[in-house]
Amino acid sequence: MLQQTRVAAVIPYYERFIERFPSVEALAAAPEEEVLRLWSGLGYYSRARNLRKSAQEIVAKHGGIFPRDIDDALALPGIGAYTAAAILSIAYQEKLAVLDGNVARVLARLGAVRGDLRASGNWQRLQATANRLLANDAPGDWNQAMMELGATLCTPRSPQCLLCPVQEHCEARKKGLVEEIPAKHRKRATQGITLAALVFVDAKGRTLLLPPPKQARDPADAAHVPALVSNLWHFPTIVVRDDAEEELRAVAGKFLGRGRRFTVELSPLQSQRHAVTYRAIRILPFLARVTKLPRVRGAKMLTPSEVFQLPISNLTRKVARAAESALVGRVVSRSD
Repeated sequence: MLQQTRVAAVIPYYERFIERFPSVEALAAAPEEEVLRLWSGLGYYSRARNLRKSAQEIVAKHGGIFPRDIDDALALPGIGAYTAAAILSIAYQEKLAVLDGNVARVLARLGAVRGDLRASGNWQRLQATANRLLANDAPGDWNQAMMELGATLCTPRSPQCLLCPVQEHCEARKKGLVEEIPAKHRKRATQGITLAALVFVDAKGRTLLLPPPKQARDPADAAHVPALVSNLWHFPTIVVRDDAEEELRAVAGKFLGRGRRFTVELSPLQSQRHAVTYRAIRILPFLARVTKLPRVRGAKMLTPSEVFQLPISNLTRKVARAAESALVGRVVSRSD
């Protein structure tokens, strides 16, 4: 959960997750949808899918115990060299040195290593240095100390060198290169995308939510982007090419089985902003009031508030909130 995610954001998710899945056996036996539902909002959903798959392999092949052998650990879904070294050193005191971004930064400054640290040659040399410095009598403590040093003192910007316990050994500090190491990454150019989401609402106040894209064919799939909804439950969503309302109206006609020329009234909801890695996404949700919701294989008919009980991405969550806010607002105005 902590991969690419802040500790403060993770804690409530972690507590709910452990309460529901107190053992590897419980996680292995859980339906994927339930695991994703408890993960919903954390993002990077492949982590949750791999966690469940790993639990299943640990139960099936290793008697419910995380394997001690490095090759067995690396064979688990989602487990790479860093994660394997961290788990095995901390849990079993195996003599394996971790190397992540924080540790690499500490070692690069200690040795005044310049250039792109992720370049294969540099990364291999940093791993060799981590292996050489590892405290073999307490590898788990050592690895945690190195990670903590990078996270709290030897930070990317404005490192607290005066508080650093190894400042006297730091070549970057001696050479005045602390702010230059590591070399700045050239960020990928931000790609702007505009999406339009269709929120059907019937006479009973129910909406239509489509299943994960891999499970059923979406009538809007010609312009559908499964990755942007994290392959989770979602509203009909398209990439806008020119005119959002016109393009979404055509999609609505397909859902309702009346062809592209069918006219359906669309009411714009509050637009939303969303960011996924290098993509800056603008979401244009529209409300489409219908007498009856269209029949779509695998889809669910539920109220906007019930949408939050399913595994959904943050993008879908924003659309649902916009719809819920608009519908609640209408109810309130009528009662007034």
